[in-house]
Amino acid sequence: MLKKFFSHSSLNTQHSALNTKYSALSTQHFLLLFWFAVGTILRFINLDAKPPWTDEFSTLVFSLGNSFLNVPLDQPIGIDTLLQPLQPRVGAGVQDVLKHLFTESNHPPLYFILTHLWLRLFPTDAGLVSVWGARALAALFGAMSVPAIYALSFKLYRSRLVSHLAAAFMATSPYAIFLAQETRHYTLPILWVMATLACFISAVRHVQSRSQLPIKVALTWIVVNALGIATHYFFVLTLCCEAIVLLFLLVKQIKNKELESVWYRIFAVAAGTASSGAVWIPVFLQNSYGGKLTEWIQGDRVGLAWLSPIFQGLAAWITMISLLPVESPRLAVMIASGVVMLAFFIWATPVLVRGLKARLNEPENKFITKVLIGFIISALLLFAIFTYFLGIDLTRGARYNFIYFPAVIILVGASLAICWRLETVKMFKWRISGKKAVLIIWLMSLASGITVVNNLGYQKYYRPDLFIGIIQRVSSQPVLIATTQKTHVHIGEMMGVARELKKNQKLTNTKFLLAHQDDNPSASSKTLGKAVKTLPRPFDLWKVNFFADDPEELETCSLNSKPLPAVNGYEYKVYRCR
Repeated sequence: MLKKFFSHSSLNTQHSALNTKYSALSTQHFLLLFWFAVGTILRFINLDAKPPWTDEFSTLVFSLGNSFLNVPLDQPIGIDTLLQPLQPRVGAGVQDVLKHLFTESNHPPLYFILTHLWLRLFPTDAGLVSVWGARALAALFGAMSVPAIYALSFKLYRSRLVSHLAAAFMATSPYAIFLAQETRHYTLPILWVMATLACFISAVRHVQSRSQLPIKVALTWIVVNALGIATHYFFVLTLCCEAIVLLFLLVKQIKNKELESVWYRIFAVAAGTASSGAVWIPVFLQNSYGGKLTEWIQGDRVGLAWLSPIFQGLAAWITMISLLPVESPRLAVMIASGVVMLAFFIWATPVLVRGLKARLNEPENKFITKVLIGFIISALLLFAIFTYFLGIDLTRGARYNFIYFPAVIILVGASLAICWRLETVKMFKWRISGKKAVLIIWLMSLASGITVVNNLGYQKYYRPDLFIGIIQRVSSQPVLIATTQKTHVHIGEMMGVARELKKNQKLTNTKFLLAHQDDNPSASSKTLGKAVKTLPRPFDLWKVNFFADDPEELETCSLNSKPLPAVNGYEYKVYRCR
């Protein structure tokens, strides 16, 4: 009888333990689903509210299998002619995407091919490609980074708390949302960065334990690296950061005479990755547009310009978790946002540093934390080398920080997990619980994500939506918009204006003049002079981003002397030709 009783009692205890375990797992899954929902909602809100800018037009045109070369230059053209490359073309296939991308751009093709296939799911918008549809792909990849960072964080720290905090901050990061709301190839590489980091961490753990790297991991690592390079060439910088850390570990083992056979498979991965990347070298070198398209991050430095990269780099770091409406049109809101952000980081930075120091003192997490910090320091070192020694200022493009961004978010999660367990945390003159401190930091990140969604932070570089409002107020007669053109970037600038005019059915008779500019700037001036001389009058000439001397024919037109508001991306002057 007693035996039967204890038998039933033991079974009940086992059932109770299993129910508790499943309940805990269900809670964990629900919480992860919540972070994923938050991240998805933030990335899809107002997805097509902001006008596309030049880089997005490049993605749209090449993904459709179309070309910028068909846009007429050096002659006045209408809105529909300028926007023709944005019209989906029957019969265009992947071969067209490859053809035009390799001859007119300097990017690898994987993301453009995926976008080409993805866009088939969406109807046109007034005859043009769907901007919402194109951005939805980037937003979807961005949303997928939330569960991906959870999985990677758990692989590194074996802590549900660290994983949930990393997922929570990935969901609301203003930097991540900024990248996800553009039809550009940055959210997919972030997934590849996390995948290669997972393989990399597995490799360093095998180096540490002096055990053989599984061939399955080695092959996966090569495939992931190949896909990453085929998505964005700067993914190579991520691989360089991994190589620097591995080189450090290799030198250390050689000094200690502890070199193990595990390195042979790591060398094989390096060889396989190099081979997969080498196939793109001929494509990259044969492209004559490459140098022109990267002119904006090149140039000499004078005086205080040497300090600009430092502040640009700090700004990119800050906006990974915090960005209030510092770009608001209201001065009071802008100043208040800056003050709050400054106070927030004065308080939050010691909290984050304290958490990292604690991780470095944990025997089970010390090694991984050091590896992640070394990976990030390697990235910053590469940025400094490119900026100060090679004359290529990578800090000017905040988006390039994607190469190490996931590692930062993981360290934020690892650090705040320490804070979460603290009974009290000092907040200026007050003391609050560690859980409240973490909640405050996350709420700041959430508010920052909402700021980006509403275009009050990480604003678009070009605002044609504002520009056409000024044109409509100033011009009551036909309009000619003239710009100098070197690459398809400048065509994209005018496409933004033309798209807004078509979308809003305003000034539909507007003409555009793309005056090609080569080594002789006077050619653009002659083109404009010919247009001014031959177009029927009256008309208003809007010189927009026109970087050449005024032609003699412009003397027959009067410059508008009234002050007009500045607009992001568009430097302009207005002439009345009567």
